[in-house]
Amino acid sequence: MYYSPMLRQKLHALLKGRCHSPAEYMRIGMEGERLAERYLKHEGFHILAKNVRMGRDEIDLIVRDPVDDVLVFLEVKSRAHADADFPAMMSAGPTKMRKILRAARRWIAAHGYDGGYRMDILCVEGGQITQHLREVSWE
Repeated sequence: MYYSPMLRQKLHALLKGRCHSPAEYMRIGMEGERLAERYLKHEGFHILAKNVRMGRDEIDLIVRDPVDDVLVFLEVKSRAHADADFPAMMSAGPTKMRKILRAARRWIAAHGYDGGYRMDILCVEGGQITQHLREVSWE
């Protein structure tokens, strides 16, 4: 039987006794994004924009990577606790990734940007950065 990633997440949370309210999910996400910002600044990235809405879609962070000299459209995936059975990366499914790519393309068109760019995912679990996946291909 097929279970969507969202349903698997909810079932896993119920079985582990970690079911959070919508407000708690929002707090965990905001804390993850703040931690991601600190990490990126420490790594030398320049934060250009946060929580950018393009239509119905959102980009968590838009940053400049000074080493590669490109814009980075970054998705932050956060979990309250590290869990080997359900890592943060699992919630970055194809539908979500298509929405982020669509938002990035809209931002590029709206700003007339013609330089290089890439898509990254940053995973935060239990208050720690656990993965920084660079140049993720979502097509």
